[in-house]
Amino acid sequence: MSEESSRNTRKVEVVLSPALFPVYFENIDCTVVVIDVFRATSAICAAFESGIDSLIPVATLEEAIEYKKKGFLVGAERNAEVVEGFDFGNSPLGFKDGQFKDKTIVLTTTNGTKAVDMAKSAHNVVIGAFTNFTAVCDYIEKADKDVLLLCAGWKDRFNLEDTLFAGAVAEKISQNLRFRNLSDSSIAAINMYNSAKDDMYEFLGESSHRKRLSRMNMEEDVIYCLTLDLSNIVPVLQGNVIVSNRE
Repeated sequence: MSEESSRNTRKVEVVLSPALFPVYFENIDCTVVVIDVFRATSAICAAFESGIDSLIPVATLEEAIEYKKKGFLVGAERNAEVVEGFDFGNSPLGFKDGQFKDKTIVLTTTNGTKAVDMAKSAHNVVIGAFTNFTAVCDYIEKADKDVLLLCAGWKDRFNLEDTLFAGAVAEKISQNLRFRNLSDSSIAAINMYNSAKDDMYEFLGESSHRKRLSRMNMEEDVIYCLTLDLSNIVPVLQGNVIVSNRE
């Protein structure tokens, strides 16, 4: 790509760890896609698909406790487990029965909600998962901004599953000529995705979080989180609250 054509296209960058976010976040007029495939962003998408009104993401347990005192339904997860004393965790399967329909809920997780908090000053912050993959790609293209695909990782460490999703998105949107300005991290993520896409479940077999969830008998969550396009909703951050983009 020539320098001139590069200037006329949107940058697509993959942030492989939240610790790198300050390096990449140079322009607030961008779309940040927060990615925590196992399981926060998958759970948030599932919550909206089940009919919740809105979701308040908080970074710390202390904030979650304050909302709990005010009477909110509050979910809290740390190290893949539900925190004692809270109403739910971050399993997407926990929203299947529609028990939170039309309600505002609060959620704090080990990695995902911290990444949302980190990104909140961007022009657009949206929630991405394999379960709303096509909807997220469509949203990005319509927004027509530079793109940061923010992998929540695991406690600031790189992980495979979030990078796979970022690669899938980067590949999809780069088919649009407006999104051809790919960073090295985007190219690496695309190559990883292309190596894994025929069987992501198998590819992730030795990944740290997949093994962590398997030890805790959460294979159903893993399968759900790797399923494409279960929802056409894109959860969008407005102020400090996540709402649905669906009219």
